[in-house]
Amino acid sequence: MALFKKIRSWWLGLFRKRRFNMLNATDNSEEWHIHLSPASIFAALVAFLLLLFILILSLVAYTPVLEFLPGYRTEADRSRESLVQNIIRLDSMERMLNDMMTYNENISLILDGKTPVARSLPASDSTRASKLLVMPSHEDSLLRAEMEGNGPYSLAGDGTASRRQVREAIQLAPPVDGIITDRFDIAAGRLGVKIAATAGDRVTAIDNGTVVMSLWSPETGYVVCVQHAANLISVYRHLSQSLVSTGQTLRAGDQIGYNAEAVDGEVPRFEFELWSNGKPVDPESYIVF
Repeated sequence: MALFKKIRSWWLGLFRKRRFNMLNATDNSEEWHIHLSPASIFAALVAFLLLLFILILSLVAYTPVLEFLPGYRTEADRSRESLVQNIIRLDSMERMLNDMMTYNENISLILDGKTPVARSLPASDSTRASKLLVMPSHEDSLLRAEMEGNGPYSLAGDGTASRRQVREAIQLAPPVDGIITDRFDIAAGRLGVKIAATAGDRVTAIDNGTVVMSLWSPETGYVVCVQHAANLISVYRHLSQSLVSTGQTLRAGDQIGYNAEAVDGEVPRFEFELWSNGKPVDPESYIVF
């Protein structure tokens, strides 16, 4: 019973108000006072802490205040940079895939005598493709005239050349599987393309022809030159081994050699050149890499 009375007295004491006043030090007159209880002081403290928590949470969520903390900004920049780089890579892969699809479709349409189309991707949906007519260029007009006339690539001709033969006549096989790192640029002194390929990968002939040169040098390794029809010459550089000899006849896809092996952990980039009538031409205009 005594314990119950003590608990009841303590509980009532939490809500019993106390008078806090401010006295004048000169005449002891009261200047200000307030009535507070222990319960009201505790409630005010809890409310202050809750308000402080909401304020800090809002600052962290809606302001860049964390970037001023040492070490946090560096990690945030790294994450943001990594995210941007991944987005750029995905966008580049998508654009390259769309360009390859458009190129193949345009070749088919040109062979069928139709107008080539361009693939445009709307911003709302990158997986859907809409086709718009493209104004014929000067090169397209020349190609049409050659294919609609009586030349070797004529679609009409004398009826002996099938569409498959026409495709084979204008398409060359890539010499090696890889990614082009340096493109054709005469002004920069690049007479061909450089391809990043697997060390020791097979290098094959792009078309039927005859080997006119097969030699080795310290700078470029094994170099092979193949003479094709229509005064076309293909040059293969940075080979670790040559499997052909001068005067040997090749067919499209026959193995010429192997790509260079790694030296000090780095694989020399395979170089491929294409010459037409004694002048270097862009291999990407003849071959789909």
